[in-house]
Amino acid sequence: MMNWWYSLLVATTYLSAASSTTITDIQGTRFLSPLAGQTVTNVSGIVTAKGSSGFYLLGDKSDDIRVSNGLQVFTTSTSILSKVNVGDLISLDGEVQEFRSSSSPNDLFSTEIEFPTNIVVRSSNNTFPIVVLGKDRSPPTQQLSALDVGPDGFLSVPNNVSRVDTVNAELQPDLYGLDFWESLEGQIVTIPKPVATNFENSFGEFWVYGDWPVTGKNARGGISITFGPDGIPDANPETIIIGSPLDKTKNPKTAVGVGLTDITGVVLYQFGFFYVLPLTAPQIILTPSSLIPPTTITSNPNDTSTVTIADYNVDNLGPTSAHVPDIASHIATLLKTPDLLFIQEIQDNSGETDDGTVDADVTIAALTSAIESLSGVKYNSTQISPIDNQDGGVPGGNIRTVYLYRPERLQLISGVPAGGPLDAIAVRTDTEKLALSLNPGRIDPTNEAWTVTRKPLVASWQTASGAELFTINVHLSSKDGGSSTQGDARPPVNLPVDRRTEQVAVVADFVQQMLERDPQANIVVAGDFNEFVQARSVYKPLTQIMTELDEVVDLPVNERYSYVFDQSSEQLDHIFVSPSIQASKGQVAFEHIHVNNWAPSFTARISDHDPSVAKIVLH
Repeated sequence: MMNWWYSLLVATTYLSAASSTTITDIQGTRFLSPLAGQTVTNVSGIVTAKGSSGFYLLGDKSDDIRVSNGLQVFTTSTSILSKVNVGDLISLDGEVQEFRSSSSPNDLFSTEIEFPTNIVVRSSNNTFPIVVLGKDRSPPTQQLSALDVGPDGFLSVPNNVSRVDTVNAELQPDLYGLDFWESLEGQIVTIPKPVATNFENSFGEFWVYGDWPVTGKNARGGISITFGPDGIPDANPETIIIGSPLDKTKNPKTAVGVGLTDITGVVLYQFGFFYVLPLTAPQIILTPSSLIPPTTITSNPNDTSTVTIADYNVDNLGPTSAHVPDIASHIATLLKTPDLLFIQEIQDNSGETDDGTVDADVTIAALTSAIESLSGVKYNSTQISPIDNQDGGVPGGNIRTVYLYRPERLQLISGVPAGGPLDAIAVRTDTEKLALSLNPGRIDPTNEAWTVTRKPLVASWQTASGAELFTINVHLSSKDGGSSTQGDARPPVNLPVDRRTEQVAVVADFVQQMLERDPQANIVVAGDFNEFVQARSVYKPLTQIMTELDEVVDLPVNERYSYVFDQSSEQLDHIFVSPSIQASKGQVAFEHIHVNNWAPSFTARISDHDPSVAKIVLH
């Protein structure tokens, strides 16, 4: 058996008299190869891994950390693949190509050799070095790209201002995540002590970080989106996807915080992200507790100045949905039957059958009856049915926002008519105190901002002591059609961020009208915003006049999440309160109940969102 450095020395000497190209020549110091499109000869390296779509070579290491000495040789030819084995020192000719699927125009290019010929095995059974991440190299922990300009980094607006392949900048792997993983393209690495940050996807792939510095780590072991020390949102570049094992073994099913055996594999870019393709599947060695603690916030029947509220996206809940009993159990046993529930994604009485049905009384009754059977608490409800297929979601489902409330704790303010789907609620100007024209009502439902999107549901309430509360239940436009956070467009495309920005502005304008009539009004805006608060430009109109409850109670920033997607624990669901409620900071309480994102498996989740519970004081 020959040492890797001696083997390559022999190969270099053997080939010195002939024209040759090194792997580092091919990779270069930028995202795109300086030799792209050229035929290269006598490229030598040790085979480090093989798969069904080619093999990987390791050449002489450069002193420049920007330059990878690994490279994929792409081929699906079984005759070519049969010629080489892991540990072989080989030389070959071929064409340098930058590959990107025509169906994925926003992917980065992958550097590879195609059409390999003249493959010569110089020696076999050679050893080779493996980069141990966290020891030899560690990824940066905040930014993905120098091209993510703007105060909100990778979440800045406008999107797609520049493109990686157009700029083709010199790599800065010590500062930017895309540059770091690009500088390792084609190399074999080991991830020590990997921890999963999400459930596996439908292809059995999952995100991890290893035994290296990370930011935003939460108590479960996930990585939350936070702000960096410079005030720029943290994109969590220190994570990586684990792809399908090269030996065809099967990856385990993961969840947030699952610990695994060390992973050794090759770095490559595919499907919009940098991956490590493991040589073989890792094994689970640590599983977090499946215990979900219930909220510590409970309704007090003797205290008429406080109200407990909760927010929950119940994930396309129809009248016969299998998860009706589970959602009811969450509300009864984990949320402790709060006084007022902001619910999103209640479907109509025919569920996803597209038959023109828009009413949802059967669906709501199925849920409230299930809650009552578990807790003895009987909820009343209020909502406005949409125009058929005009509020987005699954065609025929007619999802909508709904309030569930305990009538012994608060009531809708009486004497005010309920609005219809196209009736715009207004702040009345002919009354001595703040009052609304409809109860419940929708905010400006014909505004183009709400096209094929749920319209905010406004309601006004009164407690037994006469205190009034005004609420807005929102479910903004879903994230749909954006680009990969590790793609070519910088900042990444975040669709439809412009629409959500308009929607927040419309809601904020209505809140401002209420506050102008009564600066001490008790107002709560809650629901599924489908956007992170780190996208500050989206929330600016609202955060200028209201405060998020996470801020009011000083919840640790790494514990502020209600959703898990790709590598990050993130917060799409928010509760904002008016200054009068914020003023009672010491008496306000707020908790996220991670019943779904702490589930032991993807299939065990009941919804893709976590609920949140709060206690507020009314004045």
